Amino acid sequence: MYAQLVDTGAKRVAAREELAPEDRAFQDRIDAGVKIEPKDPMPEAYRRTLIRQISQHAHSEIVGMLPEGNWITRAPTLKRKAILLAKVQDEGGHGLYLYSAAETLGVSRDQMIADLHAGKAKYSSIFNYPTLTWADVGCIGWLVDGAAIINQIPLCRCSYGPYARAMVRICKEESFHQRQGYDIMLALCRGAPEQKAMAQEAFNRWWWPALAMQGPPDKDSVHSAQSMAWRIKLFSNDELRQKWLDQTVPQAQFLGLEVPDPALRWNAETGHWEHGPIDWEEFYRVIKGDGPCNRDRLRTRVKAWEDGAWVREAAVAHAEKRAARAKAA
Repeated sequence: MYAQLVDTGAKRVAAREELAPEDRAFQDRIDAGVKIEPKDPMPEAYRRTLIRQISQHAHSEIVGMLPEGNWITRAPTLKRKAILLAKVQDEGGHGLYLYSAAETLGVSRDQMIADLHAGKAKYSSIFNYPTLTWADVGCIGWLVDGAAIINQIPLCRCSYGPYARAMVRICKEESFHQRQGYDIMLALCRGAPEQKAMAQEAFNRWWWPALAMQGPPDKDSVHSAQSMAWRIKLFSNDELRQKWLDQTVPQAQFLGLEVPDPALRWNAETGHWEHGPIDWEEFYRVIKGDGPCNRDRLRTRVKAWEDGAWVREAAVAHAEKRAARAKAA
């Protein structure tokens, strides 16, 4: 979800007899549930795929701070400000955990950030939509972080050890984020008619982008099969989307919100909710950089990086002075 359209370099999973002996031995470890650690031998394609996925995930956490960050000073109460500040701080921490996990694969943090700023690396399409009202902050917590939990809990069992271990703490914090968002929506839906209308309007705008978050349908996601064979990914896009849909529709009904999908229906035979067609053209357009806030998000991140250069330089100078003093002593 936070690593949409990751290219594994393989459009199909190679049969066992097609694998080289070392790749066959590696796949046997994966199939046996053995965690792969940084110094273990691994196929180059596995390493590249992990770098792409983990770095995109990290970028998404960092860029994900922006839609909510500008609401910290505008949150309606001091309590809401403190909660939102803690949440945005958590997202920054998630990005740092994930950059650290990616660095164990031999890529530098500076390179990952440079790729993001140059437009070479992607982040989740969902963070290119604007937060127009306080209800948008609630929708992000409820819908977006709700989808994140469904996607990320399986990653705690993924095949790469540093990534799996980082996800354990991230998932604990994401559960707080989801409850924070739902609590905002609950307060708005139980408030004045104007507040309920604000909640419905924000829900209408976020529903479809959130439904598309898990990535394109399985038939169009040609690289998912290889990621699943390597246990970098444990469930398909459509499976994750279905879990989110079945969880979210009853929550919306409890809030008294109308799902903006005339084709939505309950299938008694399958025991699942079914949704209408998703506008995948919009999804791909946003991924490629033509969303409502793509340019603004990237411009903001580049400016923050440049404005913080003196802090990084000061930290390096301080570390060098300490090292020199220790050597002299």
